[in-house]
Amino acid sequence: MDFYVMTLFPDMVMNGLNESITGRAIKKGVINVKAVNIRDYTTEKHGKTDDYPFGGGAGMVMQVQPIHDCYKAVCGMIEEGHDGVLSETYKPRVLYMSPQGRRFDQSFAEELAKERELVFLCGHYEGVDERALELLGAEEVSLGDFVLTGGEYPAMVMIDCISRLIPGVLGKDASAEIESFHDNLLEYPQYSRPEVYEGLKVPEILLSGHHANVEKWRREQSIIRTLEKRPDLIKDAVLTKKEKQFLDKLISERSGHE
Repeated sequence: MDFYVMTLFPDMVMNGLNESITGRAIKKGVINVKAVNIRDYTTEKHGKTDDYPFGGGAGMVMQVQPIHDCYKAVCGMIEEGHDGVLSETYKPRVLYMSPQGRRFDQSFAEELAKERELVFLCGHYEGVDERALELLGAEEVSLGDFVLTGGEYPAMVMIDCISRLIPGVLGKDASAEIESFHDNLLEYPQYSRPEVYEGLKVPEILLSGHHANVEKWRREQSIIRTLEKRPDLIKDAVLTKKEKQFLDKLISERSGHE
């Protein structure tokens, strides 16, 4: 999968993504990440990419021209990746990091992981000229109800999350299937050596070697954790008949104590 990040700070993006799991995936060629500097495409002789907003107001706004020209250059890079053959109607999926956008979550990540390439537009200052979003057909995406200095960190978070869903990125193919939010459940508690530390013991079931019982315990722990920590997720959890009965019992017991 190919990721293109349109940014004023390409080193910031690449330095972050060239580490850890994404870094190994880039080296193996499982994913490709290219940070494209918007400033390289400005026609302003001093490299300026922002200006005061029409109508007044605080702050500066990123200008449409360098963003649009940067996007056209990215489209050229994508076409090269398709051996120079793209339909005239093809447009890459462009994501603009914005607190006004659709909330990014695991199901959205799974949707995006099916794309061949993704383009991220990272804004700064007071945002970008609205015409840039229109010309790029950009989708606004949010990590949550807070404001950051720029879109680079959200873009890196999304790329990390999406990459984990791409075959070959993780060491074990099953790893992405058993993490938090799989089946809309939080992950079960994990333990490692030593078996006892400062009086705290690893649950006996995990030392039993009985794989079916271990799996049952883990699923039940995931249900318990989700109900306690993220009850908003539990209604959409994918559960077996027995697991639904287990959940109903938990809810009944919980109601009895309230």
